[in-house]
Amino acid sequence: MGDAPDARSVARERGRVPDVAGAVVLGACAVWSLVSAAGRESRPEGVLLAVFAVAAGYAFGRICASVLPVAAAAAAALGGLGLAIASGQGIPGATAGGAAQPGHTGATAALLVLATGAACCAASAARPVWLRLALRLLALAVACVAVAIGSLPGAVAGLAVVLCSLAATRIRRRAPALVGLALVSGLVAGTAWGMAADALPGGLTVSLEGALTPNRVALWHDAVELAEENPVRGVGPERFGKLSVTAQQSLGSDGKPHSAPLQQAAEQGVVGVALLAGAFGWILHGLWRSPRPTAVVLGAGAALTALAFLATVGNALSFTPVTAGAGLLAGLATARVAGDGCSERVPASTTRPDWTQADSRP
Repeated sequence: MGDAPDARSVARERGRVPDVAGAVVLGACAVWSLVSAAGRESRPEGVLLAVFAVAAGYAFGRICASVLPVAAAAAAALGGLGLAIASGQGIPGATAGGAAQPGHTGATAALLVLATGAACCAASAARPVWLRLALRLLALAVACVAVAIGSLPGAVAGLAVVLCSLAATRIRRRAPALVGLALVSGLVAGTAWGMAADALPGGLTVSLEGALTPNRVALWHDAVELAEENPVRGVGPERFGKLSVTAQQSLGSDGKPHSAPLQQAAEQGVVGVALLAGAFGWILHGLWRSPRPTAVVLGAGAALTALAFLATVGNALSFTPVTAGAGLLAGLATARVAGDGCSERVPASTTRPDWTQADSRP
């Protein structure tokens, strides 16, 4: 019984590692955006705003879920769903104004995916059967709403998140599942890069180009060319639209390549790509170390992986509500619930103390 407090202290210390890593990664993202913009007519404000949105959403999610884990996730799901429905021709809170802007469809799909992930997290954390069922139905309803508002990517991705969340209830070890999600994200990003660099087989290239549209593929080609000309620092934040021939010739272009990894490569070089991958890796590591149940962790991981897919082939991360929502979902799934401190997760390689005996009363 005397060893229990020491074991708890070790678990808490290890639980702080993701927080420290997150501060380092997000800080590095902000600093590098300023470095890549130095001496150029660049605008790093968008990157800085995205970093701040992720950090703020993450902190808010951690705080809310530590007190009301189920209610906070359910409220986040309803909020994301309402924001997607109310968006209409644009995304509320987005930096782009006006009517329909390129990329808003992807942003709507991203909001719906995050809402689905939050509903799945709430369902996995709920104890009453009726509440769990109601929240599962809410997650499924989000996919139906995605079809109703014409967001087929949001419907498909949301349904995939629901299925992954249901499968997660039978998974006991989260590490292999999280590694699988990381590999899926890497495969999608690698395929996008291969498509942009004309490194894929001809038949596959033609098939993907039909789904992605020739204009988007041409934007990706320009991004690769700019990245090859400026491999370290890139051309500077928000300068792709000024240097891309395709973007200049496209009617109604928003000046972005519609792919987060390729935009990072073009505007912030290989370091920017590494930092983007590091941010995703930090989130997955935080989910692995999370004290929340495995089903909650994997539901959030599936939603964030779906968001990574949408960001790889679209413009989702260019909108503040999406980046804030991603941070919020990560915070909800990694919070330490108040009064549940003994459930801190310790890796399987370490000796697990018997909390039940340590906390028993005579």
